[in-house]
Amino acid sequence: MAKARRWRQNVRIVTWVALFTFIIDQLSKWIVVHVMSLDVRHAIDILPPLLNFRMAWNYGINFGLLGGGSEATKWVLISVALGIVLFVVVWLRRDPPGWPGLVSGGLLIGGALGNVVDRLLYGAVADFLNMSCCGIDNPFAFNVADIAIFAGALGLVLLPGGRSQGNGPRKKAP
Repeated sequence: MAKARRWRQNVRIVTWVALFTFIIDQLSKWIVVHVMSLDVRHAIDILPPLLNFRMAWNYGINFGLLGGGSEATKWVLISVALGIVLFVVVWLRRDPPGWPGLVSGGLLIGGALGNVVDRLLYGAVADFLNMSCCGIDNPFAFNVADIAIFAGALGLVLLPGGRSQGNGPRKKAP
């Protein structure tokens, strides 16, 4: 009974973080593409050189890798993203981490689903954030989902997993 209640609490945390991440990502893209018309304007300087909006349609993965733009590539990347979401959900179910790990999982899931929706709506991921600093001109753009995916993956790797929420110590195999 306590285990089922704890699982429901964990699911709530992951779901709310994923939903919040997804909404912020999609809202930011909608504002930038449809309200600010960045897809037509291509560039808007916000706080140069630290923060600029630069429209980039990413047909591939990070930094445009595998960006051939074919319909098959789009569906492969959608399938990979959904597979990663499923893997993270199963991982969180089998080895529930503490709340920082649950938040990390929610970030990764929400970001991945945000980029999946982009591929379904636009055929590519809408990247628009560009940051440069200290004399280094960064040519790449990214989005809120990319930040969430990176932070979520980093959190899942660096934050301790296991039964750290009072389920007792793990038994060692004989």
